[in-house]
Amino acid sequence: MQTVFISELKPFLDAVAEDMDLYVPKNAGTHYVYNRYDPAAEAPVEFNNIRTCTPIKEFLFPLRELAAVFPEPLEPKDIKPFAVFGLKDCDLRSIEILDKVFTEEEFEDPFYTARREKMFIISSDCSEPAESCFCTILDGRPFAQSGFDLNISQVKDGFIIEVGPQKGKDFIEKHSQLFTETGEALLSEREENRAGTQKQLEQNNAELKFDTSIKEIVENSQDSEVFDFEAQNCIECQACTRVCPTCHCFYLYDTKREDYFGKMKMWDSCMRLAYAEVAGGANPRKVLGDRIKHRLMHKFSYFLDRYGIDMCVGCGRCVDAEAGGVDIREILKKLNEELKGKDKTKAKVAK
Repeated sequence: MQTVFISELKPFLDAVAEDMDLYVPKNAGTHYVYNRYDPAAEAPVEFNNIRTCTPIKEFLFPLRELAAVFPEPLEPKDIKPFAVFGLKDCDLRSIEILDKVFTEEEFEDPFYTARREKMFIISSDCSEPAESCFCTILDGRPFAQSGFDLNISQVKDGFIIEVGPQKGKDFIEKHSQLFTETGEALLSEREENRAGTQKQLEQNNAELKFDTSIKEIVENSQDSEVFDFEAQNCIECQACTRVCPTCHCFYLYDTKREDYFGKMKMWDSCMRLAYAEVAGGANPRKVLGDRIKHRLMHKFSYFLDRYGIDMCVGCGRCVDAEAGGVDIREILKKLNEELKGKDKTKAKVAK
């Protein structure tokens, strides 16, 4: 792919902000969140070394929005072009997952599609992954592989910008005066940085090397007591699904306005007690352990069967957010060990 070089971020971000609304990461102390970029602000924008706490789905699939009205139909509002800076590979893979859900021909969500078409994606390399990050066991990387319009890599003397599809090329051509060529030494430095971060992630996740696929692990653990055991720590805060960049469940409810009736769409969570409740009060997942099991089955089995990819990107947000200390990695490790034990027992019986 084509690359260009720029020594400072601000001229680049100012150019983006001239064309569209721009959202950039802000250091909130222990994590990053997204804020609207203000070119007049004195404080420099940080190059976030890790993914933000804010999941990218908030830009495409808002927490709460009006989905329909009566008596007149509701059309998507005109969406202004907007850019998000600092997305990581896990964020880009989560957008790929959301695209599969909300842009299916038969079930296309026009509100999601309207935002998605106007989004300009500026991703960036990771340099300091958290202890909770486990993207590498799910084919992730600490740098973007695809799905971006532009990707930024920080090097010693500035920033290498990798140019994606047409929207990225158009931007670089329009603002070509800002950039210079990228020398081989800079590209070599970028590759060294990426390799170092990749090695760090692999070391952090050395204990998460399983003997079989995660799909097989969870599918063969339907009767495991691990889910009920882990449920003892869960306080049903639902944070795991709220911060997850790929969880997309929502519910609809009616609301009356002065001159019309509206149907609101709002995020839901499969960890909520009444989530699976049906008419008459029946609930197939009253037990908390069953809800944890369902969450993992959706992530690693149901979604994979339907779309061909896992619904987990290994970003670790759920690990950081869990108020009760439930760790999806620990659950998978325990299920794997349990499955290995079963296999050993079968082998002994066979002898």
